[in-house]
Amino acid sequence: MTHTRRRFLATSAGAAGAAALGPARALAASMGPGDPIPASPVPLAPDPSPRPLSILILGGTGFIGPHQVRYAMYRGHQVSIFNRGRTAPDLFPGVETLIGDRDGQLGALEGRTWDAVIDNSGYVPRHVRDSAELLRDSVGRYLFTSTGSVYSFDQDELTEEAELLPIEDPESEDVDRYYGPLKILCENVVTDVFRERGTVLRLHVVAGPGDTTDRFTYWPVRIDRGGEIIAPGSRDTPVQYIDVRDLAEFMILCLERDIGGTFNAAGPALAPTSMAEFVYGIRAITSTPLSFTWIDEPFLADRQARFPLWYPPTEGAVRGLSRVRSHKAVAKGLKFRPIAVTALDTLEWFRTLPEERRNQLQLNLERDRQLLEEWKA
Repeated sequence: MTHTRRRFLATSAGAAGAAALGPARALAASMGPGDPIPASPVPLAPDPSPRPLSILILGGTGFIGPHQVRYAMYRGHQVSIFNRGRTAPDLFPGVETLIGDRDGQLGALEGRTWDAVIDNSGYVPRHVRDSAELLRDSVGRYLFTSTGSVYSFDQDELTEEAELLPIEDPESEDVDRYYGPLKILCENVVTDVFRERGTVLRLHVVAGPGDTTDRFTYWPVRIDRGGEIIAPGSRDTPVQYIDVRDLAEFMILCLERDIGGTFNAAGPALAPTSMAEFVYGIRAITSTPLSFTWIDEPFLADRQARFPLWYPPTEGAVRGLSRVRSHKAVAKGLKFRPIAVTALDTLEWFRTLPEERRNQLQLNLERDRQLLEEWKA
């Protein structure tokens, strides 16, 4: 895919569904951190970094980490990553890799200093406290990657002041059972140790190249497949996610501008994005013949039919899940690229995966065929 086409998708209002794309962004915003830099460079950020930083990333080789590393390096920063050396150990041959473990093996971090640290791999409060206390006097800012799962979703909207989940068992380290509450306790550790030098980002569903969950990826793959596609529920039902590159860029921005506090990070726009805007925005990336058939929520609920990123408003217990407000982060510089750019880049990345991995994404075509037949009958 050429950058010319990326520019078209980011700026054109004439493509099908383009009304759903929102305000056009510069070409820079549509480039992935791994894309080659054009001969006439288009900056990936509105201004150059004020000064090179030394950045430590706890993790760095999963989904979000590689985007952080690439963007930080492009901005001229020096990056070190700390992990167990098991996941993609050769991903960044030019980046310093420190080998260790969050659980009692932090020796590689001792006696070192950095301007800032990004903690991507903190899930257990004890681990976060160990790293935070060790680095208290060794780094300037500690940015903790948290989650929107800290909130009780049974709320009309989720601002940073919304009600959090109760801490039922503060001594437990069972991440599968207490993922959200444990993240709350991890946040508390960061703010307790670093005070105003702590930054907490509560992420929504993260989408884009490299995602392993297929929650967003389902939609560009299914829509590109074409044919008659079920559009679930009401056209006005809100949909939320954040492009991993928008997230990575904001994280590095927080370090560059020394931004502290707690922020929600949810897109794909500041104003609510409807399901209609979402599917027609993705429709803009493909020329495959297709049509959408809207099927109402009660019909789908009776048949227990679920779709990724679709949270019907009648499901009160999770009604806040797609009503996360990111006004604080946007005021500090968080930006969003168009739906079509995220969708196209995700689709192109997905096509490069091994067939075995691609087959793990369940499109449920036979189920949808039966639903459509029943709906029309």
